Amino acid sequence: MHHLHPTVALESTVISHGLPYPHNLALAREMEEIVRANGAEPATVAIIGGELIAGLSPAQIHHLATSSTVRKVSRRDLPIVVAKKLDGATTVATTMWVAHHFGIAVFATGGIGGVHRGEGTDISADLQELAQTPVIVVCAGAKAILDLPATLEHLETHGVTVVGYGTNEFQAFYTRTSGLPVDVRCDTAAEVVKIWHAKQQLGLPGGLLVTVPIPVADELPADEIEPAIAQAVKEAAMRGLRSAEVTPFLLTRIADLTGERSLNANLALLKNNARVAAEIAVALRHDEPAELPQREPFS
Repeated sequence: MHHLHPTVALESTVISHGLPYPHNLALAREMEEIVRANGAEPATVAIIGGELIAGLSPAQIHHLATSSTVRKVSRRDLPIVVAKKLDGATTVATTMWVAHHFGIAVFATGGIGGVHRGEGTDISADLQELAQTPVIVVCAGAKAILDLPATLEHLETHGVTVVGYGTNEFQAFYTRTSGLPVDVRCDTAAEVVKIWHAKQQLGLPGGLLVTVPIPVADELPADEIEPAIAQAVKEAAMRGLRSAEVTPFLLTRIADLTGERSLNANLALLKNNARVAAEIAVALRHDEPAELPQREPFS
């Protein structure tokens, strides 16, 4: 099923669990406006009353931004929320799944989940989803609270190509650099689309991770954000928080410890990612793939 317009999927966990009201509502509206301004159609994804939706109405977005009963839905939660006809906000993994279900190939988010710091047993479902669901995910790298080298190792193990958009380094969310390399640098949307088409023609499963640095003016220096992250991670461990509870707690604590700056950085990178995703969606629409050159086997 293909959309008439280039379309960009947007997640809803950032609305329900990622940002406080009214920042979440303002951001959701602005993300949609940025996608439209760059020539694509936004489709914010969520589950309302058990129904999968790609393209929330303004009233539905308002509901997600203000209701306290919205569940954070990862892939394992999808059948529960659908069966019980609940409201759910979708994580990166679930948004990818729903986007692909509706024939949407490009998705913009903040940062993906990954391998948590510590013993490395808490691994986000986002990584597995990237391994199996064919969607181009535009992000600012992985959330800074994670173990980034282990996250990149995991992506490599699962065959997920990591693209640096205008950069040779993987981003650490609030920070433009991490010292870790990406697999390939692309400076234009058209280059990203060529890699995407090649991946599909080769019959390789899974997504493409496009990592975009936060704008220079909005970056938080690593030495400013890192102590706050370390402290928040320690507090989460002391509280014995597990999987789905960890990320919202850490993001809230980091916001408390760093003040408005981390919130503003988060908003800036989300908006920037929406812009890049729209450009990629437009390039994808304009560039239908040529066949991969096939050599005849020797007879």
